[in-house]
Amino acid sequence: MVRAVLKKSERQQLLARYLSNNPFLTDGKLAQILGVSIQTVRLDRGELDIPEYRERLKNMAKGNGRQIKSLSGGELVGELIEMEANKSGVSLLCINDDMTFKKTKIARGHHLFAQANSLAVAIINAEVVLTGTAKVSFIRPVYTGEQVIAKAAVKQKKGLKYFVKVVSQVIDDIVLEGDFLVFAMSKEV
Repeated sequence: MVRAVLKKSERQQLLARYLSNNPFLTDGKLAQILGVSIQTVRLDRGELDIPEYRERLKNMAKGNGRQIKSLSGGELVGELIEMEANKSGVSLLCINDDMTFKKTKIARGHHLFAQANSLAVAIINAEVVLTGTAKVSFIRPVYTGEQVIAKAAVKQKKGLKYFVKVVSQVIDDIVLEGDFLVFAMSKEV
């Protein structure tokens, strides 16, 4: 967190840098990081012509001409933000009350796993993709209202086998790491 009072130009440069590194930061989180009010962040964004959070997400989604062959509509858990077939992808999952334990407001693990697994499958450019094995570590709990950004990357390909690494984060905190072995199959399967 920035503790010292910054000049407006310095604060705006910092704000732009934070958003270029992580476009999923909300105005509230930016205000907290920069030590200013949410209104100050909104004014700075306006002067810098940086769209608000929802508009940034829409622009990212529109800017990626992506088509998922391996999953049908609604099968991807989370919202696909970026994808380069057979290479990498990014998805966003907003945790709501329905995804958490009522008592603790901690997200149930199967939602985080489903986001990571479905992203690992989605980035493979084949009609049918199945998960063979998954090794997943849950690093820290995720709570209601947090946004999970999953990033998947193909680390190795051997024939129809793909080794995919998925790292899920909430802001800068890693919450899940997973290694998935997925298989591209023929459509006849």
